[in-house]
Amino acid sequence: MSALRGLRSSARLELRLQKRYGFGYAALFSAVLWLAILLPIPADYRDVAAPLVLFGDLIVVAFFFIAGSVFFEKGERTLFALVVTPLRFRDYLLAKLLSLTLLSVVLSLIIIVGAHGLDFAAVPMLTGVVVTTVLMLLVSFVTAVPYPSITDWILPVSFLLAVLSLPLLHYSGLWQHWLLYLIPTQGALILFGAAFDQLTPTAWEVGYAVGYQLLWIAALALLAKRAFDRYIVAGEGQ
Repeated sequence: MSALRGLRSSARLELRLQKRYGFGYAALFSAVLWLAILLPIPADYRDVAAPLVLFGDLIVVAFFFIAGSVFFEKGERTLFALVVTPLRFRDYLLAKLLSLTLLSVVLSLIIIVGAHGLDFAAVPMLTGVVVTTVLMLLVSFVTAVPYPSITDWILPVSFLLAVLSLPLLHYSGLWQHWLLYLIPTQGALILFGAAFDQLTPTAWEVGYAVGYQLLWIAALALLAKRAFDRYIVAGEGQ
């Protein structure tokens, strides 16, 4: 199976599964909720709220959608059946990352353009959405694969979500400490803040915001393969 053919097969399967699981409807419902939060805010203050809403939206779509996909596939034994097919793990994971990142980008644009118009810097916003979505997807995948069900996963992962959300303290000015720069999601808020003129990052900060997340993405991609081999291929996560 060629690389392109394998990816196409994975993408078709992934889109069918997402349609079956109702991810599109869930994403639309999420967009409506975020718009309900943003629209009542006076226009002058939406620049302040927009980065926070984008960050929260990534938690919902990126973190919970891919975990939900994994647990649905486990419950239906689809995930274990993939082990005996010619489909490569790389194509399987890449199809999830591409489709859910696209969904996250579309959802983010619906929310921001719907509530804010076009008065924002598209490059830092879209860069932040894409890079941080991939990061959150991989964190969610790596943590979800070892658990047999979402109820077993949700409690331990809550602590991790709390840690990933700590950069909100820095962005809000409540605790501006260099230690928060060790958390990769700090980069997301730098880019979102720049997109809505809430921050004026230096070239070093922009490089950090993108580059540090990319380093985490590379490491998490390796961890995802190891977790899949151990808990799915070897059957330890059943």
